[in-house]
Amino acid sequence: MDTPPRRKSGLNLPAGMNETSLRLETSAASASSPSSSFRSISISSPRMISSLTSPSSSSKSSICSDRFIPCRSSSRLHLFGLMDKESPAKEGGNEAYSRILKSELFGPDFGSFSPAGQGSPTTPNRNLLRFKTENSAPSSPYSPSLLGQDIGFASEASTPPKLPRKVPKTPHKVLDAPSLQDDFYLNLVDWSSQNVLAVGLGTCVYLWTASNSRVTKLCDLGPNDSACAVQWTREGSYISIGTNLGQVWDGTQCKRIRTMGGHQTRTGVLAWNSRILSSGSRDRNILQHDLRVSSDYVNKLIGDKSEVCGLKWSHDDRELASGGNDNQLLVWNQYSQQPVLKLTEHKAAVKAIAWSPHQSNLLASGGGTADRCIRFWNTTNGHQLNNIDTGSQVCNLSWSKNVNELVSTHGYSQNQVMVWKYPSMVKVATLTGHSFRVLYLAMSPDGQTIVTGAGDETLRFWNVFPSVKSQTPVKDTGLMSLGRTYIR
Repeated sequence: MDTPPRRKSGLNLPAGMNETSLRLETSAASASSPSSSFRSISISSPRMISSLTSPSSSSKSSICSDRFIPCRSSSRLHLFGLMDKESPAKEGGNEAYSRILKSELFGPDFGSFSPAGQGSPTTPNRNLLRFKTENSAPSSPYSPSLLGQDIGFASEASTPPKLPRKVPKTPHKVLDAPSLQDDFYLNLVDWSSQNVLAVGLGTCVYLWTASNSRVTKLCDLGPNDSACAVQWTREGSYISIGTNLGQVWDGTQCKRIRTMGGHQTRTGVLAWNSRILSSGSRDRNILQHDLRVSSDYVNKLIGDKSEVCGLKWSHDDRELASGGNDNQLLVWNQYSQQPVLKLTEHKAAVKAIAWSPHQSNLLASGGGTADRCIRFWNTTNGHQLNNIDTGSQVCNLSWSKNVNELVSTHGYSQNQVMVWKYPSMVKVATLTGHSFRVLYLAMSPDGQTIVTGAGDETLRFWNVFPSVKSQTPVKDTGLMSLGRTYIR
């Protein structure tokens, strides 16, 4: 029997090879175990050789290897692999972490590459390479941001804000002060640097020693006169008393040294600098007294149009601030007879005046019932720096020498004492207890305690300011320092 002729494959095979040697039996290849010599060979993309038959029979095509490389596509070698494929959940976590990291480093626009509709953490803009940023409200320091709110300062952002200082809400001592007048234009309480409190009660002036609570009667002015103002010298050894006739007394010996005239009516306010006593009166004049001169006064300052009720020297003795019932705040030079500044922004009498001990040329003033404002001034140029409405009559102001804070006393309607932080003017504390307007204020020598007086005839002592922090002096160890030890 004749053998049927074979179809030519169209391939030029080398001698000794025929078409059958190129065929692979799929079933035999899958049943046989893979050779150890091919375990490290990747089988990702073997060459595909189309069927040697007609192109129409595409369903009968087989996968063949070229150049004697066997095809392992059906051997399922991935079942024996030691590396597990990452789960979708783990891949999603890595993607989220990458998104957050890129957003922190390069901004949210760079990190927001997730498909729409998928929630992803958002973080504040880093503002890198931006020269103008929008004003945004400060965010919480407890933000879950990985790098914190400030670039490169994670520790600052993670630090909680400092808690406000706690101030006792009740006075630690209350003293009776019978006959303490309820008069807005008087100044009847002052605390000396020797820790002695002077109080004018009716026709008498009393001294209260804080160290032992001893009370001493300094003087009695008689039935036809009364104390209108008391003021200690800076050294605390002498005290001046404002009456119809000004008097100066030795506080340690309880002895009157001098009586000085010049005013026509009562003297309601006094102020000492290092050597000059200034007095303000209802006669609208300010007199300068020098104890070294025999005359009653050495200078007269005329500028107020009504009773003078506020008077304070600056700490460097260069400027004198005066306030009156004409709603004016005047600033005088130590050598001038005319005010160098006239500040007329207040709408009521200006009694409360205080110079800052922490910044030169910074003056605070408070207005009466129709004004209710505390204003801050730069006396160098006369500009108003700040203005805050307290809601009630401002009777007194005093600046703390320990911290950059000040205390104010008020009248109607709450009769409160308020502690403010400067320059933010944030309320540190509000103290209540007086039933009348708090007209009198003085501070202890250590700067921690204040005493307030009111028409309810009580003196209340409050601990409002912290103590001075002890500062260790820095030792000079330079090359030319005297404290440097040389060994020769």
